[in-house]
Amino acid sequence: MTVLAIIGEAALYLLYGWLLSAIIASYLSGKKGYGERLGLASGLLLTFIGVLIWLLIPAKPTSDWGRRKQARAAGD
Repeated sequence: MTVLAIIGEAALYLLYGWLLSAIIASYLSGKKGYGERLGLASGLLLTFIGVLIWLLIPAKPTSDWGRRKQARAAGD
């Protein structure tokens, strides 16, 4: 019975990690101007790799992320 409890605990932590990666990927894609649905789908399907992909994808110039980047470049 304890083996099942240990497996259940690990599964719960993996579920939390999977959902957290979907939330983060959705947030990043929304801020970068691509829409939250695309980030949510990539976060759910690719788990932590989806978050890394959204960190590497360039932001659209009209997005929140792109305007902040332009403001920092203009301030330097």
